[in-house]
Amino acid sequence: MQAIFKRLSVTPQSSREPRVSADSGPSTFNYLLDNNVCFLTLTEKGYPKKLAFQYLEELAGEFSRLYGTQVDTVTRPYAFIKFDTFIQKTKKLFQDTRSQRNMAALQADLSEVHNIMSRNIAEVLGQGEKLDSMTKLSSTLAMESKAYSKGAKDLHMQALIRKYLPLAVVIGVVLLVLLFRKLLF
Repeated sequence: MQAIFKRLSVTPQSSREPRVSADSGPSTFNYLLDNNVCFLTLTEKGYPKKLAFQYLEELAGEFSRLYGTQVDTVTRPYAFIKFDTFIQKTKKLFQDTRSQRNMAALQADLSEVHNIMSRNIAEVLGQGEKLDSMTKLSSTLAMESKAYSKGAKDLHMQALIRKYLPLAVVIGVVLLVLLFRKLLF
């Protein structure tokens, strides 16, 4: 615990993590920084971190509501000792991880994670559908380009025929005339 507070005291306020869990043997220290106040709890390692931080957030919210403006003006130790009653009541609510309230909170977190994962999967599937349509479009484009290439070759052949057919006919007629002449004479 001393290491946590030492790290907090030497780390600049702007670069401090607002929520940290630190394992220490069979236990875990969880702390939450809120408005220059450190809320700390010690839990067993198996205790859900989500619940530990919900507990700390509930304490932080109530503390800010009751004493938020007085934090910077405190001059004596234990100035907020009256807050201990709220801490104890809240602690009882969070002690049993299987209580209806805590199970509902964990279920809400699980539902949120489930919704996020469902959205991510839907996005991935949407991208997969886009890839499928792009694949179909590229296949169609390849087939159309082959057809265009074949059409271009046919047009080229027709242009050659149109260009050289009259000359070939004239040469053929001249050769036939010469051949008939030679055969006849």
